[in-house]
Amino acid sequence: MSDWGRHTNVGYKKWKDTPVSAVTHRTGRDRLSSVSEGRCEDDEIYVHSVPTVLAQVEVEDGCQAVTPGCGRPSVDTFTVEDAVEVIGFGKFQWKLSMVTGMSWIADSMEMMILSILAPQLHCEWRLPSWQVALITSVVFIGMMLSSSLWGKVCDRYGRKTGLRLCMVWTLYYGFLSSFSPVYSWIIVLRGLMGFGIGGAPQSVTLYSEFLPVKSRATCIIATAVFWAIGAVFEVLLAILVMPSLGWRWLLALSTIPLWIFLASSFWLPESARFDVLTGNSEKALATLKRIASDNGAKLPKGKIVMHRQDDRGKITDLLAPEFRKTTLLLWVIWFANTFSYYGLVLLTTELFQAGDVCSVTNSKAKIEPSCSLECSYLTLDNYKDLLWTTLAEFPGLFFALWVVDRIGRRKSMALCFCMFSFSILPIYACIGRTALTVIIFTARAFITGGFQATIVYTPEVYPTATRAIGIGTSSGVARIGALLTPFVAQVLLRSSVYLTLSVYCACSLLGAVASMALPIETAGRALQESSHATTGQEPNSSSPEPAASQEGAVS
Repeated sequence: MSDWGRHTNVGYKKWKDTPVSAVTHRTGRDRLSSVSEGRCEDDEIYVHSVPTVLAQVEVEDGCQAVTPGCGRPSVDTFTVEDAVEVIGFGKFQWKLSMVTGMSWIADSMEMMILSILAPQLHCEWRLPSWQVALITSVVFIGMMLSSSLWGKVCDRYGRKTGLRLCMVWTLYYGFLSSFSPVYSWIIVLRGLMGFGIGGAPQSVTLYSEFLPVKSRATCIIATAVFWAIGAVFEVLLAILVMPSLGWRWLLALSTIPLWIFLASSFWLPESARFDVLTGNSEKALATLKRIASDNGAKLPKGKIVMHRQDDRGKITDLLAPEFRKTTLLLWVIWFANTFSYYGLVLLTTELFQAGDVCSVTNSKAKIEPSCSLECSYLTLDNYKDLLWTTLAEFPGLFFALWVVDRIGRRKSMALCFCMFSFSILPIYACIGRTALTVIIFTARAFITGGFQATIVYTPEVYPTATRAIGIGTSSGVARIGALLTPFVAQVLLRSSVYLTLSVYCACSLLGAVASMALPIETAGRALQESSHATTGQEPNSSSPEPAASQEGAVS
């Protein structure tokens, strides 16, 4: 056979000697369709009247291999994205949402327990206020330090592996902290627990990679219901356990969702997208067949296309030219979300205990008591207030579900940030407790909705090779906001209510501007695979697949 021309820059290789300009190259699901000025004759094709035997064309950008016979592909190919879309949403995704939802319940319970454990230990161990605050701070510090690490583990070794490992870590130190004999032990063990729970957002990475485009936003936002369920369950558990058994039993029993998750995690499959990225096409195909069987669907015919990439989970990839703007803006958005969300939670307690805004301004209510060791145990009314606060999450979830696909991810985030700012403006006036309750709940609903839109957008905008590290670093930056917001909501509030509210308004408006400045809208957009692809474009733009893509030898 004759060798063909030069190596081109669009993914062909092993073409020697004879230049060919007549072959039309297309990307994605398009096929090598024609050879101009040629005719078919057995195993030969004629290019500009030059007979050439075409044995095989090895294409590395997602197009299928071409074998002898009229220049037509002999075997169809499909990507994981194609398979997920054909299989659709069904029984498998329902089961997957239940399993990954347990990680959200565990995460929520560990966060909610902070508001219950701190006042209890303040009274029982006679701790000064700064030591009580440190119990909460070490958890967020642990989460901040570990979020990027767990993302790197998930990108390098698999989503299932990373998620199971972080949950084992959380279970071990969470359960062990119930045996803490002294204050120093509770600080160390709760910090280590926070280090583990920092990987919980990776359940979104795994879950999103099995969802078809039409269902992705709805399903990811719907999983936030598990967060609300976890918070409610923790409060109810505290009502039952704290009066008779105490905080140690509460810590131990709060690990129940972790036990359930780990027991059911043996059912979890590894992400098929991750498998093709690591070159394990057989395992990816087996996973897709399993999903198709559960959903009563059939896979596309042909061979699965691989997009192998070995340099995965690199933070530097997030700051590459095509991702730099998106990454920096997302860090601002995640920071603004957590800063505003947790700030509002803290403001709720401060303002409710003061009775109204004027009481905080005029009488400096909620000042540290003359004896720093004074304490009061949580009452049944306090637990009821916690339940009512948690219920404010549901309107936010419904609002996010309604707008995220209608107006897009970017506009949804910006709208929620703006509505949060407008919602808290009436607090500048001297309003009563009832009006204050309505306003705070409305504001919390909007900031919750914005947070959920952000969680939907983040895994969609990054390719499989950096998706977990992208979520991990964003979550780590978010914890910085959670660490800083108490100094505004509790410390600055005692000096000026108006300055405090202005800080939160400004921060949320900054988040709105960052949301609109994002260069890519991901609504209706397929998940990308390799980070070597041309990525920084709008979803409708046509760009070649990465040159590292290959066809798997599995049909």
